[in-house]
Amino acid sequence: MSTLLTTLLSANAQWAERLSDTHPNFFSQCAKGQSPKVLWIGCADSRVPESVVTDAKPGDIFVHRNIANQFHPDDDSALSVLMFAVNAVGVEHVLVVGHTHCGGAATCLEAVQAQASNSPPPVSPNTPLGRWLAPLTNLVSTLDLDTLPAETHLDAIVEANVKRQVENVCATDVIKGAWAAALGDESGEKRQVWVHGWVYDVASGRLKDLGVSRGPQTHGE
Repeated sequence: MSTLLTTLLSANAQWAERLSDTHPNFFSQCAKGQSPKVLWIGCADSRVPESVVTDAKPGDIFVHRNIANQFHPDDDSALSVLMFAVNAVGVEHVLVVGHTHCGGAATCLEAVQAQASNSPPPVSPNTPLGRWLAPLTNLVSTLDLDTLPAETHLDAIVEANVKRQVENVCATDVIKGAWAAALGDESGEKRQVWVHGWVYDVASGRLKDLGVSRGPQTHGE
């Protein structure tokens, strides 16, 4: 076994032992089930581990991550996570989280620039990665980036991407159904589900709320 993998296994054993010492019943409680209130839809980037950057514990956050924190309307993987999180696990907040210095977003920017100069794209559109990023590349092509300083283009794309994925999540039958159930509950006891858009700043370690939160009361606005 490689030294790296040996180190990871050793670190895991030490972590489990420390946590067992401070919280003796923690793992036995985890084995009984989960009830996180948050679903995190984020990027697969290794610099943005959701539990670490939010100082959360196992069981606090339900997670779906992929390249460039996409939520495609026809992606059964993302849709099944959302459905299970809302209908079975009982999450109350869905967070779409992008991050600065995003390689996926940068690739889409380069693709649009390459198209404008009749140059080869950085990733072939016929590859899995090219097909995955196609919706984001199309979004980038609609942004009026020429009015912004060049050094801000990537950050603008990251924020626009998060906002678009929030829209995609809100357009699902899962979220629309949860909102309809909440609005039709006169007792006010029905669980409400909110969708939010955040961006993680890799250079500072801070999360920023983009102020695009939507819930039952904002549905249709």
